[in-house]
Amino acid sequence: MKNINAVLSALLAAVFYAVNVPLSKLLLRDVGPAMMAALLYLGAGLGIAALSLLRREGCGRSQPLTKGDLPFVAGMIVLDIAAPILLMMGIRGSSSSSASLLGNFEIAATAVIALFVFHEAVSSRLWAAIGLITLSSALLSFQGADNLRFSGGSLFVLLAAACWGFENNCTRMISSKSTYEIVVLKGVFSGSGSLATATPRRSWSVRRARSTSDRRRAGAAAARAIPARDGGRARQFVHWRPRAAGRSL
Repeated sequence: MKNINAVLSALLAAVFYAVNVPLSKLLLRDVGPAMMAALLYLGAGLGIAALSLLRREGCGRSQPLTKGDLPFVAGMIVLDIAAPILLMMGIRGSSSSSASLLGNFEIAATAVIALFVFHEAVSSRLWAAIGLITLSSALLSFQGADNLRFSGGSLFVLLAAACWGFENNCTRMISSKSTYEIVVLKGVFSGSGSLATATPRRSWSVRRARSTSDRRRAGAAAARAIPARDGGRARQFVHWRPRAAGRSL
């Protein structure tokens, strides 16, 4: 029964992730990648925090995090700041279906990092799966049969998958500790980091938009101040734009 619950939980998580990608692509029309990542992680962290308060009896069965877990917790948080931002950038620059399928490269990245960094054993069957996932990811990343350049959006998704590969290995090192505590720390601190990244960019975009608007208003005021003479040629000079060769100004 315990194995069935684990399988069902994994399938449900996959369904939620699959729904997340197309919905995120719709929201990215009005929200930046960093802000979108912040909302996703802060929502997860705060939601699990509220759930842990309702299930205190279940939280006490796991061991709490200790100072010895700090390096893995810090790595988990930093990687979870970078990965969702990269994913949102990739989703915005590619199709939802390609982004969802490219997310499977996270499995290959996790296994390879576990082998070379954490010295875990990798079976021949797992190597075959890694090869197939890597090949399918490469095929999905091409822009077309007549174009050997990789899609920029696909590269961002692959970078996000690589970051999550490292993050999965960091999380595995503390997986015996409290699940609620891990998810709350990951959601709140990674979400706050993404939010801190998004806020300066948003303020810079607002200042840029305001300066552009001010220049336009100044140009319009200057055009109105110049008296219309010579058939309005003075205004034409103010609003002059380069035209095609061979045509008169």
